[in-house]
Amino acid sequence: MTINGDTICAIATGRGGAIGIIRVSGPQAVEITDKIFTPASKKDKPLACSAPYTITFGSITNAEGETVDEVLVSLFRAPHSYTGEDSTEISCHGSAYILQQVMQLLIANGCRTAEPGEFTRRAFLNGKMDLSQAEAVADLIASSSAATHRLAVNQMRGGFSRKLSLLRDKLLRLTSLLELELDFSDHEELEFADRAELQSTASQIEAEISRLASSFSVGNAIKNGVPVAIVGETNAGKSTLLNALVGDDRAIVSDIHGTTRDVIEDTADIGGVTFRFIDTAGIRDTSDEIERLGIDRTYKKIGQAEIVILLIDATDNNAKTEELAGKITPLCKGKQLIMAYNKADIAPQTQAATTARLPEGARSISISAKQATNLDKLKQMLVTAAGLPEISSADVVVTNARHYEALARALEAIRRVRQGLADGLPADLVAQDLRDCLHSLAEIVGGEITSEETLQNIFKHFCIGK
Repeated sequence: MTINGDTICAIATGRGGAIGIIRVSGPQAVEITDKIFTPASKKDKPLACSAPYTITFGSITNAEGETVDEVLVSLFRAPHSYTGEDSTEISCHGSAYILQQVMQLLIANGCRTAEPGEFTRRAFLNGKMDLSQAEAVADLIASSSAATHRLAVNQMRGGFSRKLSLLRDKLLRLTSLLELELDFSDHEELEFADRAELQSTASQIEAEISRLASSFSVGNAIKNGVPVAIVGETNAGKSTLLNALVGDDRAIVSDIHGTTRDVIEDTADIGGVTFRFIDTAGIRDTSDEIERLGIDRTYKKIGQAEIVILLIDATDNNAKTEELAGKITPLCKGKQLIMAYNKADIAPQTQAATTARLPEGARSISISAKQATNLDKLKQMLVTAAGLPEISSADVVVTNARHYEALARALEAIRRVRQGLADGLPADLVAQDLRDCLHSLAEIVGGEITSEETLQNIFKHFCIGK
């Protein structure tokens, strides 16, 4: 199936590589490529007459007959291609000039430039993958750790889709039994499904949907990073610690108090876990309006973080520090709190005197952000505090907010089904809630999505060429 009459093309590789690839897909993909490509061997046929799934060596020539580059062209025939359409892939040298020259020749001969995500969108619309698998393609490209890679690969291969398919089969069975009861309600001699049996099946479905929805907290942390707020007084070394943790001079470091006036964020992979570190404005009494706004944002970021590193200047560990801890710790309920005593290289003895005053559940460590002293121990402490489970390629974990929202609606609907069955509601009312549950699950894989705006919103975040 061709979505429209357009044949699209796009550069599918990043800049600066030795090799560049241009993808072409659509009803005229092979014919247009033939117009600019000449096989090197006279024995080779034009692409239109070649066997599919072959690679042909030759050259791309412009309108004046000049050689632009020597290339390899891969040929795919519908429906056995990524998009489900006739497709070619032109592998040339990675020069930006060469790539643009080839693109211009393709466009001049009838192609148009692909929109972001249009290749994958065509694959979805042509039935090559469902919507959850299509979204996993973008996640795979963006994966930055072993865990995010494993989750994206599993979803792209249909692990999540298979789980939803099993749920759908169970829901359809429930629906059919209730519909049967509706169709033959006037036949008293017929026996219908036991309501207790239906209740048991509904409970199983609820438990599975609930497990999938609950996995989003873990999946979101794996995909987007565990948020860690680094807070403390001014000049405690927060920016130095951020730079040390992410391995880059991300934040300005200065002995001047109040240097950081806004939130600075960066990510780092530690022990296979992605952390999103948030350097905040130092907390102190100030009359500076801009600095005060930054401090207000600090308190907001504490609320959004899962882990809080309260950085304390170990050379000035006095009543003022205890007062700051008193302000911060009430905001850390339900969060992991790490009390890090910084500048241990010039005040190593202070840590021993302060550990007894730790808030309940907090961990403590003595570090030197400047000298990287005990930085490895702090990183291990962060991995432990994150508490993320080991993820295998077989695990189904929800990482997409759209999927979570659909699961939440499905969960609410199946709970209404259970309650309706328990209360002895008429079959037609219970059946409607079952249909709502089915509809919500179908939204995840695309079975019920017909809105062009919804599809555009999903695929617009893809990179060009995918």
